[in-house]
Amino acid sequence: MRVAIFGSGAVGGYFGGRLAQAARAGRPGISNLEVIFIARGEQLAALRSTGLQVESIVGDFTLGPLSASDKPARVGQVDAILVCVKAWQVPAAAAAMLPLVGPDTAVVYLGNGVDAPGQLGAVLGSEHVLGGLCRISARLVAPGRIRHTGIQPYVALGELNTRPSGTGETSQRVQALCDLLASAGVQVAQPPDILAAMWEKFAFICATSSVGAVTRAPFGVLRSLPECREMLEQAVREVAAVGRRRSILLADDLVPRILSLIDSLPPETMASMQRDILEGRPSELGAQTGAVVRMGLESGTLTPLHETLYASLLPQELAARGEL
Repeated sequence: MRVAIFGSGAVGGYFGGRLAQAARAGRPGISNLEVIFIARGEQLAALRSTGLQVESIVGDFTLGPLSASDKPARVGQVDAILVCVKAWQVPAAAAAMLPLVGPDTAVVYLGNGVDAPGQLGAVLGSEHVLGGLCRISARLVAPGRIRHTGIQPYVALGELNTRPSGTGETSQRVQALCDLLASAGVQVAQPPDILAAMWEKFAFICATSSVGAVTRAPFGVLRSLPECREMLEQAVREVAAVGRRRSILLADDLVPRILSLIDSLPPETMASMQRDILEGRPSELGAQTGAVVRMGLESGTLTPLHETLYASLLPQELAARGEL
């Protein structure tokens, strides 16, 4: 089986690294796996020359030189693609990965936001695209070096064209990918409704990213100050309202469960969008906060907090992109 990791930063590097580590160790059911990292620049050079070093709360590991390329056409068709680029990079990534896609290739986006499956399907064909999400707090601290600081690494997968039936049925390709990741030591799940699971993560990441960016504070501060905690709760409620208006079957206890998750994380945790904004880099503001505002307008759902957060953060986002 050939698996391409498209976008080999912190998220792609971690999960791709775990797969490559398991393949090199010859673990049962994974020994004939080929993992190819699609990367560029200094990260590509590091993966090819020295490999990957991961500092992780669930165990450090180091891999020597890895199979990596910046030319998908030279890689050729693969069985599966784990797409791990930033949300705003997905449309360009979809076009670039066309040479990797064969008749039976499965493509899954593990990043933030809920627009990616449609963007990938528009270019590659919706029949290739699975629903998916991951949970991990990690960052690229240097080329070829990843630091995983929080959250048990987790991946959820499912077919997008099915709604919950209560039967527990799954597709062969979803099961194969789940088995592969589980063999690499990653916690995996197949939710009965992958769209609801993706929107639940969307509510969590939108709230923590935008409230964290505008306050410039980590999770420990956001959850302990009543004023900030109230903003987090309102942000989650707005995303849930938009999702339900779009016929997403979100659980009634969504808000307390997300707040409980925030409470469980290390106090110094920050969302990746928040870090990008604070450090002056282009961020996922449009794909997260901006997407909530856009979908709220489309569905006639009020999102006053997200509108305020988006407007407050937009000048710095445009400056980071050289567009101000």
